[in-house]
Amino acid sequence: MSADAADPNHPRLNAGTALDLARVRAARVNQPAVARRVAVLNASRSVKKLYQAAWLVKAVQCMDLTTLAGDDTPGRVRRLCAKARQPLRADLLAALGLPALRVGAVCVYHEMVAEAVAALAGSGIPVAVVSTGFPAGQTPMETKLREIELSVAAGAQEVDIVISRRHALTQDWQALYDEIAAYRAACGDAHLKAILATGELQTLENVARASWVAMMAGADFIKTSTGKEGVNATLDVSLVMVRAIREFETETGQVVGYKPAGGISAAKTALQYLALMKEELGPRWLQPERFRFGASSLLTDIERQLEHHVTGHYSAAHRHAMP
Repeated sequence: MSADAADPNHPRLNAGTALDLARVRAARVNQPAVARRVAVLNASRSVKKLYQAAWLVKAVQCMDLTTLAGDDTPGRVRRLCAKARQPLRADLLAALGLPALRVGAVCVYHEMVAEAVAALAGSGIPVAVVSTGFPAGQTPMETKLREIELSVAAGAQEVDIVISRRHALTQDWQALYDEIAAYRAACGDAHLKAILATGELQTLENVARASWVAMMAGADFIKTSTGKEGVNATLDVSLVMVRAIREFETETGQVVGYKPAGGISAAKTALQYLALMKEELGPRWLQPERFRFGASSLLTDIERQLEHHVTGHYSAAHRHAMP
C-alpha cells in the first residue's frame, strides 16, 4: 500500500530510507528515449473547449503563487495572498460554475512569511518559504538550518530548500543525502520541497541520481529549479524526475510530489505538464498535495484562456489583476 493510500488529501510526510548508493548509481537515462517521449508530448493535440477549461482550472489549483524579488513589500505580499484566495474574477468563476477556487500555496522569502500567514488566515492555503540560502545555496550549514527553523516557527508549512550543487556535480551522494536529511529534520512537520537546480547539474543521469538521493533523504517534493538558473523546468528533465518518483514509490511505498518551476508562463505549456503527470504517474498526482507549478506569470495567461472559453474573445492581460 502506498504512503498516501489511507487519505489522499492529507498525505503523510515522506519517511525516507537509508541511503542506497548502489541503487543511486544504478540510475541510468536513455536520452534518445527521453527525446522521443518529449517529442510526443510536444506534438500532441491540446484538449479543447470545456475539457481545456477543466484542465486549466486544475492548473490553477496546483499553482504556487510566488514573489521572490528584492523589492518585495508587505503590500505586495498581501496583494498576492488576495489573488491566491480568488485567482479568477468573480464573473469568470460564476460562468464556469465554480463556487470557489484557490491556488496550491503562496511562496515567499523568510522575511515575508509572517505577513503571508496573516493574510491567508482561515483560507486553508499553506505558506511556502524558500530557504537554505536560496537561490545559490552558498551559505554555511548552520545558517541554513537556522533559517528553516525560523521560517517554520513563523508559520511556513512548506520549505523549498536548494541543494548544494557541488555534491551532485562531484557525485558525493553521501554528502547530499546528509545535507537533505538535516534539512528534513529541521523542517519538523513542515513539508520539504527539494530544489535540484537541474539546469546546473549538467547531465540527466545526475538529475536522476540527485532525485533518488533527495527522496531517500525524506524530501516530500522534488523540484526542478529556483527560477533563477539559465535553464529551468523542461519536459525532458521532468520526465526523468517523475519516472524516478514512480520507481521510488514502487520500491519503497513512499509517495513524493513534483514541482516544475521557472519558464512556465503559457497555458499550453501547463497542459503539457499536466498530461505528463497523468500519463506517467496517474490521477493521484493531479492534486496540489502531489503536484505544483512554480510559476506566477502563468496565471495571467490561464485567465485569458478561460475568459476566451466563456466569452469567445481574448482579453488584454491588463484586464486581469497581476499576481
